[in-house]
Amino acid sequence: MNDPVSSPKHSIGSTEELLAYSLAIEKEAVERFTDLADQMEIHFNYDVADLFRKLAVIEGLHIENVSKASEGKELPELLAWEFEWAGGESPEGGAMEDAHYLMHPWHAIELARQGEKRAVAFFRHVAETSSDEKVVAMALELVVEEEEHVELLEKWQKRFPKPEEGWDDDLDPPMIQE
Repeated sequence: MNDPVSSPKHSIGSTEELLAYSLAIEKEAVERFTDLADQMEIHFNYDVADLFRKLAVIEGLHIENVSKASEGKELPELLAWEFEWAGGESPEGGAMEDAHYLMHPWHAIELARQGEKRAVAFFRHVAETSSDEKVVAMALELVVEEEEHVELLEKWQKRFPKPEEGWDDDLDPPMIQE
């Protein structure tokens, strides 16, 4: 599975580097879901805004988990633009182009689920391309963890009906003001 958005441009050579990437993935997800929540509030889509805020909190818990796993290790201090995301975006944050101001909770969860699936692909790619046994083992643990997140989101998504065709029809869509 070599989704260009989901794989790093180079082989990750240490567990510290892998943890730094993992931390960046989770932080990016928190920022993205917070941004999406803000956007949904602007359009008075409060149910979806609340859902994105919950997703941001959940991703924040993942940051805590990675931080605990990083204790006692010196992670490389890479700046945001130094992470080499193939495709230019962190895998888990959710694609902004998949958001719509009229989206339903089902869509928000789908957006998050797709991000988790890209994270699975990312960590699987790391495991397949690293020559360091410790990196491979840690990446495979992260694959399992991200697969659990996908399963949880699939269960959560079943609580919401999939919107019917035309859910995004708006006879008076918002306009950009000059």
